[in-house]
Amino acid sequence: MKRLPLALAAAVAATLALTSCSGGTSPAPSGDSGAAGPDALNIGNFLDVTSWDPSLADIGFDGPYLSAVYDALIALDADGNPIPSLATDWTVADDDMSIDLDIRTDATFSDGTPVDVEAVIKSLDYLKAGARSGEAYVNVASFEKVDDDTLTINLTQRDDTILYFMGLGRSYVASPAAIDAGTLGKEPVGSGPYTLDSTTSVAGAEYHFTKVADHWDAKTYPFSELAIFPIMDATARHNAMLSSQINVQYGDVANQAQADEQGWNTASRVSGWAGLVITDHTGAKSEPLGKLEVRQALNYAFDGAAILGAVGSGAGVATNQVFPDGGDINDPALNDTYAYNMDKAKALLADAGYPDGFSISMPMSPIFEQWKPAAEQALTELGVKVTWDNMQMPDYQLNAPNYPMFISFLAMDGNQLATVARQVTSVQWFNPAPDYADNEVLAPLVEKVQTERGDAQTAAVKELNKGLVDQAWWSVWYQANNTYYSAPGITLQPVVGMMFPTLRYITKG
Repeated sequence: MKRLPLALAAAVAATLALTSCSGGTSPAPSGDSGAAGPDALNIGNFLDVTSWDPSLADIGFDGPYLSAVYDALIALDADGNPIPSLATDWTVADDDMSIDLDIRTDATFSDGTPVDVEAVIKSLDYLKAGARSGEAYVNVASFEKVDDDTLTINLTQRDDTILYFMGLGRSYVASPAAIDAGTLGKEPVGSGPYTLDSTTSVAGAEYHFTKVADHWDAKTYPFSELAIFPIMDATARHNAMLSSQINVQYGDVANQAQADEQGWNTASRVSGWAGLVITDHTGAKSEPLGKLEVRQALNYAFDGAAILGAVGSGAGVATNQVFPDGGDINDPALNDTYAYNMDKAKALLADAGYPDGFSISMPMSPIFEQWKPAAEQALTELGVKVTWDNMQMPDYQLNAPNYPMFISFLAMDGNQLATVARQVTSVQWFNPAPDYADNEVLAPLVEKVQTERGDAQTAAVKELNKGLVDQAWWSVWYQANNTYYSAPGITLQPVVGMMFPTLRYITKG
């Protein structure tokens, strides 16, 4: 079991298609094309590309693939803050109801046509209608041309997350002709730093790319050759790097000692949290969960550090928070709020009126089996009698939210407001009926977050984080790391929210 945690965490996050610094190094990209390092970048990714069509692609492991062939309007820095790309600047209106984007004028699609405002609007309309990309544009009323290098995003309401989601992987610009032809899924046509070489690529096995001459942002992409190999099996991926087939890989912490022996660089950062998702805080589906003492008891009953060691090989941080460890919002002092204490857990359950515990049904799927023993042990000792309903993963994602609580691994975001939206306030597969508004503590805290700006808003998010911990909104056990290995001369910067970072974060040096 010790070899599986990172791969399993990745599989969970990728399968669920969710929302994305400790335990290792987190180097900053140099952007220096003259730095020492190999000329060829050969990536061992965990999954195959979901789709070359940016409206259908998944953010998780699709980043290297799509960022090779497409330019984004907006990118992110290592901390999840929006930074310029095709959009050189933007201005949010004083009333928060529109955003003006300045578009660079020196980019060209690989079919030879210019990346102009009309083309960008065409892509934005396409992305807004996309099955996956549309999540970034739910509050958009329209996209409007202002002049030859400016467009306006008109909003239906204030949206503090749109620029982050665009930068995370929801603003790739594609050729209007390819959009009209409906061929993007197999033949990507963008203005990115590389083009896909379909003659040497083998779908599902290896993808080779040709570097674009005189790309407007060439210094950010210093490798003259690029190949990406989807290799799900951790051992096969590791062996591919040992044999020099690849020089960057999504790594397994079990191989750390050998990575050190090989002189590889290691980069790690938290990626998602494991624990109990509680969907019912009002007692509608399970009366006990509507009581704060019961939810607090569930937090005291789990030893997150022990579970992280047994299941996650210690690669992560024991925490009871959903805001990423090492970020501005996560408060390490709050991690002692529910220090493991089974006696206190039982006392709280008795105070809530359940001295003999209670019964509950929970779903179970093979992908979550390795967490089941720890959950069974803690819940049984607490007095919670669980009936497990076994199902396969697709059914789990469909049915788990109908249960009052269930085990899951949820990807995190580097952006604090995206975390509030995805984890608390918006409808997600794991949170189909957000009930924070029914909680007299959390409702005003959320409202404060949604109305404040700047430093005052950050302070409000910190208050909300404490409120979520105090209200035991989940039973979070730990946050797991993503780990990456790279050969000497190659530096990779992990980004929370991206299971595999885009190419701008893989540089020479």
